[in-house]
Amino acid sequence: MTNTGGRKPDEGERYRAILETAARLICDRGYEGTSMQEIAAACRMTKAGLYHHIQNKEQLLFAIMNYGMDLFEEQVLSRVQDIANPVERLRACMRHNILLVTRGWSKEVIIILHEHATLTGETRAFIDARKKKYVDFLEEAFSQASQQGLIRPVDPTVGAFSFLGMVLWIYKWFKPDGRLTDEQIADGMVGMLFPPFAAAGDTAGQAGPAPLRMVPSASATGTDSEGA
Repeated sequence: MTNTGGRKPDEGERYRAILETAARLICDRGYEGTSMQEIAAACRMTKAGLYHHIQNKEQLLFAIMNYGMDLFEEQVLSRVQDIANPVERLRACMRHNILLVTRGWSKEVIIILHEHATLTGETRAFIDARKKKYVDFLEEAFSQASQQGLIRPVDPTVGAFSFLGMVLWIYKWFKPDGRLTDEQIADGMVGMLFPPFAAAGDTAGQAGPAPLRMVPSASATGTDSEGA
């Protein structure tokens, strides 16, 4: 395995390439449907060579998920955590998260969503703890937005999991070649959950803050299970 410049990859590059290749296969075939032999072949390695880098299949899955969480924190949380306005923080977070899920290079993130129950023991607890930090981040933002009167009062846990339910289900129905681009989907979903509105004391805001809104069901929109 060499890079496009002909230089022999270092161990870090080789390891990341293994994770990314394995992630693509597992996304296509599922964890149970993908063998270590197939992963080794896709990496242009022998099975023994693969085991030089990876102890076993579950450890490989853990490594992929951990790498996915690193990508998530780099591409989403690090870009929004310093935004002072909690609603703008949530809007930016939703947009970055949607694009992370829909972009083809984010297979590791999709595996976190699809294979979340496959890990066991300490490895599962470790990944769950990393995911919990994201829930805590969202709950804090919803709490601040409610307290500041920027959204209709909502329990922070309800807000956080409504947000996650919208964003994390996208990988099930989004099609890169579908009618809507991921940018259009991000615009629509952000605008639906966080529509602009006047403060309660403003003349234009007599009705109070806009409600926390959910995405309508497929039956309500007339779409089918084939995706957008």
